[in-house]
Amino acid sequence: GRGFAFRRKQKIERQYRRLLRKGRKVPSQQNDQFTDTYPEHLKHLYLAEEERLKKRRHRTPEDSVLSEEKLNKAEDTCTFSYRSVVTEGKFKKKTSNQKAKEEYEKIKAERARKKEEAEKRKQQREEAQRLYKRKKMEAYKILSKKTKKGQPNLNLQVEFLLQKIQQNT
Repeated sequence: GRGFAFRRKQKIERQYRRLLRKGRKVPSQQNDQFTDTYPEHLKHLYLAEEERLKKRRHRTPEDSVLSEEKLNKAEDTCTFSYRSVVTEGKFKKKTSNQKAKEEYEKIKAERARKKEEAEKRKQQREEAQRLYKRKKMEAYKILSKKTKKGQPNLNLQVEFLLQKIQQNT
């Protein structure tokens, strides 16, 4: 009963009790944690944002009636219907789904562009390898030619070296 598991259990209990004691001693820190303290140089920005949020929360029914009247006026003055005005207002701010679709399309286009570039590089590499192999084969054919007696043809080798030197200069 007093093995490894028992000691571990006691240790955990002691740590838990210690945490509880510390929590009782310092309650003032928890209260301070939830108060708004802003850096002095940015305080005006935070306060303006708070006011804007309060105004948005405390909209009165009169405001909604006014907005409906504005929509009706817009409908009367414009050639398009009420429904199109509402949809325009809806699509000014994109929903998370629209944002996700847009992001997906960007990623998809980027992947397609990268794939095309990789394909182009691959084709260029293959073409360069083909040219290299063809040149090597021609050089091999010239350098490996033999006379009737089986000796290497030195005239062709010297001509090949001369061509090579002329191309380099």
